[in-house]
Amino acid sequence: MQSNLSYILLFLLLFCSLHVTSQDIKPKGKKIPVVRKDTLPKIKKDSTKLIKNDSLLLKKIDTVIKDTIKPKEVITDIITDFAKDYKFLDKKKKTVTLYNEARVKYTDIDLQAGIIIIDYLNNTIFAKGIKDSTGYKQRPIFKQGGQESEQDSMLYNFKTKKAIIYGIKTTQDPGVIVLGEKAKRVNDSTIFMRNIRFTTSDKENPDYYIGVNKAKVVPKKKIVAGFSNLVIADVPTPVFLPFAYFPLGQKRTSGFIIPSWSSSTSRGLFLQNGGYYFAINDYVDLELLGDVYSNGSWGLRTNSQYYVRYKFSGNLNLSFEKIIESTRGFDDFSEATNFNFRWSHRQDPKSNPTSNFSAQVNIGSSQYFRQSLNEFNNSNFLSNTFNSSISYQKTFVGTPFNLSLTATHSQNTNTELVSMTLPTLQVNMNRIYPFAGKGGIKKNPLQNIGLTYNLQGQYQINTTEEDFFTSKMFETARSGVQHRTDASTNITLLNYFTLSPSINYREVWNFQTANKTFDPTAQNSDGSFGAVVTDTIRGFRSFREYSTSLNLSTNIYGTFNFKRGRLKAIRHTIRPSVSFTYRPDFADRYNMQVAQSSDPTDLITYSPFGDGTSLYGTPSAGLSSSIGISINNVLEAKVAPKDPDSDEEDRKITILNNLNFQTAYNIAADSLRWSPVNMTAGTRLFKDKLAVNFNAVFDPYQVDDSGNRINKFNKGLLRMTSANVTANYSLSSKDFSGEADDTQNNNSGNGNQNTPDVLGRNIDPTNRFASTPSSSQNNRTEEKETELYRATIPWTLNLAYSAFYSNDGVTPGKIRTHSLMFGGDLELTPKWKVGFSSGYDIFNGGFSFTRLNFSRDLDSWRLNFNWVPFGVNQSYTFFIGVKSSVLSDLKYDKNRPPNRVLF
Repeated sequence: MQSNLSYILLFLLLFCSLHVTSQDIKPKGKKIPVVRKDTLPKIKKDSTKLIKNDSLLLKKIDTVIKDTIKPKEVITDIITDFAKDYKFLDKKKKTVTLYNEARVKYTDIDLQAGIIIIDYLNNTIFAKGIKDSTGYKQRPIFKQGGQESEQDSMLYNFKTKKAIIYGIKTTQDPGVIVLGEKAKRVNDSTIFMRNIRFTTSDKENPDYYIGVNKAKVVPKKKIVAGFSNLVIADVPTPVFLPFAYFPLGQKRTSGFIIPSWSSSTSRGLFLQNGGYYFAINDYVDLELLGDVYSNGSWGLRTNSQYYVRYKFSGNLNLSFEKIIESTRGFDDFSEATNFNFRWSHRQDPKSNPTSNFSAQVNIGSSQYFRQSLNEFNNSNFLSNTFNSSISYQKTFVGTPFNLSLTATHSQNTNTELVSMTLPTLQVNMNRIYPFAGKGGIKKNPLQNIGLTYNLQGQYQINTTEEDFFTSKMFETARSGVQHRTDASTNITLLNYFTLSPSINYREVWNFQTANKTFDPTAQNSDGSFGAVVTDTIRGFRSFREYSTSLNLSTNIYGTFNFKRGRLKAIRHTIRPSVSFTYRPDFADRYNMQVAQSSDPTDLITYSPFGDGTSLYGTPSAGLSSSIGISINNVLEAKVAPKDPDSDEEDRKITILNNLNFQTAYNIAADSLRWSPVNMTAGTRLFKDKLAVNFNAVFDPYQVDDSGNRINKFNKGLLRMTSANVTANYSLSSKDFSGEADDTQNNNSGNGNQNTPDVLGRNIDPTNRFASTPSSSQNNRTEEKETELYRATIPWTLNLAYSAFYSNDGVTPGKIRTHSLMFGGDLELTPKWKVGFSSGYDIFNGGFSFTRLNFSRDLDSWRLNFNWVPFGVNQSYTFFIGVKSSVLSDLKYDKNRPPNRVLF
């Protein structure tokens, strides 16, 4: 209790002391009025009068107090930072220092450097690298939006969004590298630079560059430079420009194409492949090129490419040349006018799965590729035909019908004959089974009967190159329609044989027929009068025919097993087939007779559908009752893996792809009942790299002195009338080094092999390859390291062999054509490559078209030299230029066209 009293007493003392200290000391003299009573009213009245009378205060109230717009913050987003070693915060200077692998992110800005200093007081950020015994490393890398640059150091202001950069390195599309000593970044779209170098070489020390004192860079748009000088390997060249303009970005831009120049012995000085490029829009472009020769020859070419994603793509090429030889008035003066039109169109399968439109057109003068001064297309130069095709296919969903509309063109460059179909219409009906059970069940021969139908209509023009594109080409045009239908079924006999009966029906509609009359006034070649004259009668006329057949086939398998070695088994498959075909004589129903002399009883029989008037032939003449015989053979083997303990399965290889024999025996014929025996064989050897194909025709009958077959068998079994053998083989250094060769898998499963390239690729005398995506800097191939002592040199060799034998039975048989073609390349170093293509005519003796190609990869540059050393196409082309498309005019090219004979 005593202790409690002591606490109470202490509390009262403290309370009294606090109350005493809270009071003011009373002043002496006049009393000061209480603040609560006197000062508040006076302050309110005085302040109101001051506000009304003072103009400065009124202005302050109007402009500041009543303004609702808040000042904009300099830093509007969160700044995230990171440093590997440490992060130092200086509160007094308001800075943050990041050291070693520092990184700062702010809005769309991403900055990486060795050292980064953020100054919140001045709203700046400073970045630089780290210097140690190994050198200057971790240079700042600045990213903003889609732009990225590397520099030695930089200072960036958050408020003005400007930057001062030292030692900048940035890459602008398409592949232009900009190196600058000092740069000022005005905003995210404009950079001013000083002492800069433009190049496409990504090396630290570029192999070439364009030196400029001052330049303005607008990313993804353009580079505007002042006085420029080309420097190669740090050596200034005498190539100067007062100013330069470089378009940037992925979009194409229009511009001039610098021509190449050279001279020719027959046509003098010339400029080739100069013109203008039109970037019309994102879907189509146009390139206009021209050639000018001092002797008066000239040429024009247009190239256009179009592409609509997921719909279609294609290109158009039109060329026209006026070639002059010698001087007008001289005996050897000649001139020729040639043209060529090429069109390629492809439809994307995704655009329409039920229809497709495609085109491959190659039309022009027969001598265009042989006389042209600016064409190096090997395949067209060596080819004797121009072929074109424009087709449209349509599938009617839910029905068995499909439609095809095709326009074709075939032109023989030797005979100058032109054949066209404008167009060919085909309507096909897939096999249907009208007697099948519910759900399509086919259990018996009746339910297994299938029907097919085909309609083909054609409008054909056969003319000459002289009458091409004139009204005369339509005078001899022919048209017609053919209907074909068949019904067939399958019957299994004795579980091993298949019997297939079928009935075929054909009906042909013709819109022109032949009419022959005897004209006594017509003069014959021997000077006599009186001859049969054939006239073409326009009008509709048709004929019909049918046939029936039975086919009996089976499969015979024979297997030979081996107990020793890797060869496990050999299987021989034989597919014999015997058929019987019966067809009545339909020609007698339609044939007509005409007198061939003044004697009315001297008659000859002719078909009104003959003499080339019918597109689908004439009615079948004579009764046909023939038996067809065919035997197909396939030989396969099964080989165990090299390691018997491995888990690999036995590998099946094909020894003989096919060995087929086919002939027929006509029971109704009075003589020559046996048809010639056709034989075909093919195989693949050496891991499917060697493909050999052989075909031959054997005749069982003899021939007379005129070469006509007579009803008398040969003394031997069969007489070979013709034979052809072809072989192609691809060999490379990988076959001997044990490396896998991807070309081995290019063969199709049916035993065919792609023909190797023995002609070599076509030459482009211009630098158009620089504009292709495959050659741009953004799609560089993997760099190869050059070994000092290189024991192996990669190489490829493609071989093609062909021989043809014929025997007419009168003269001794001999080989008519016998040739070997070869081509390939040799990679002397990872950057030096030599290509060759040639052939040797063994029968006539002498080399065929030969060409050598030398190419050198100069990192940012490319060098090509193509040489045809001999022949009518003797010529060469030389090119060295920058790979990048933006600097494609930085080049030197020279070529000597062949001195071709026009007539």
